[in-house]
Amino acid sequence: MIEFLLVLVGILLAATVGAALEYYRQIRKAQKEYEKAREAVEDIVLSFNRELKREADKLDIMAFRVEGSASKADTSLKKADIVEKKIAPLEGQVKVISENNVNILARLTDVDTKIHDAEASHETLKTKLTALDEQVQKFSTMPEVRSEAVIPIRRDKAIAALTDTELAVLEMLSTEGSKTAPEIKERVHLSREHTARLMKKLYEEGYLERETGKIPFKYSVKKEMEKLLKKTETEQA
Repeated sequence: MIEFLLVLVGILLAATVGAALEYYRQIRKAQKEYEKAREAVEDIVLSFNRELKREADKLDIMAFRVEGSASKADTSLKKADIVEKKIAPLEGQVKVISENNVNILARLTDVDTKIHDAEASHETLKTKLTALDEQVQKFSTMPEVRSEAVIPIRRDKAIAALTDTELAVLEMLSTEGSKTAPEIKERVHLSREHTARLMKKLYEEGYLERETGKIPFKYSVKKEMEKLLKKTETEQA
């Protein structure tokens, strides 16, 4: 009986020792797994911290840039406000200029129309002058010298209506004989246009006769005008 108990106690002891050894092995194994897990977690934490630091640095840089951009934006807004204040008075001027441009365009359109009408009139006048020149050429080729029909002197304007220059021309022609407009121009010291108008006026008012056989025309004083001039000179004497 004692032997049986001893054997039983030995078996139980052996089983206890075996269980203890197994439990120890499991504890060691669990401890190793824990060490590995802790190292892995530490690596993860370190990696996370490094990443977090990098992100924090990036945020600092971005915050610095944003602050600089905000400062620049504020400066730009101030400049824009200054520019806007300068532009405001110009808007009224631009409006006035635009209205003036519209008026100028309307005037230019009117001027263009008048120029077109003038060109048409010029062409008509050119045609008439060409025809007149042809007639003058025909008269120039005629052998005989013709005097135009006598225009009666309007006695109510014979002497009183004459200017000093006109009277001087009449006296010159009466004394020296017939002359052309260019010859008279040199004597009275007037422009070509002024002299032409002067001779045309004296002819149309009946003071002069005009020879049209060749160009330039020759002007001479009418007989009645010579008598009036001589009578005037006698009265003055």
